[in-house]
Amino acid sequence: MSFDLLHPLRRWIDRFEIHDPSVARLICEKIPSQCPFERDITLWGHRILHIPPLCKLNPLYEQVVSLRFRALCYLADECGEDVTSYC
Repeated sequence: MSFDLLHPLRRWIDRFEIHDPSVARLICEKIPSQCPFERDITLWGHRILHIPPLCKLNPLYEQVVSLRFRALCYLADECGEDVTSYC
């Protein structure tokens, strides 16, 4: 039997409801739409090293991505805002 120390935090993020456009905008601004760590290292035009996306190593990755998606949906559906600037 394993014990998940992050379960309360996961549950809190999953249950977090967005009712304020400024909170939704803040979430969309602070959580990147793509993993910022994936890189290709090139030397003289040739790729010599590929660093894979390390975001998926984050134990809360799925919850954070889901939170960002819910914030985008709130802004688009409830507030009628154009969310293309966050994509």
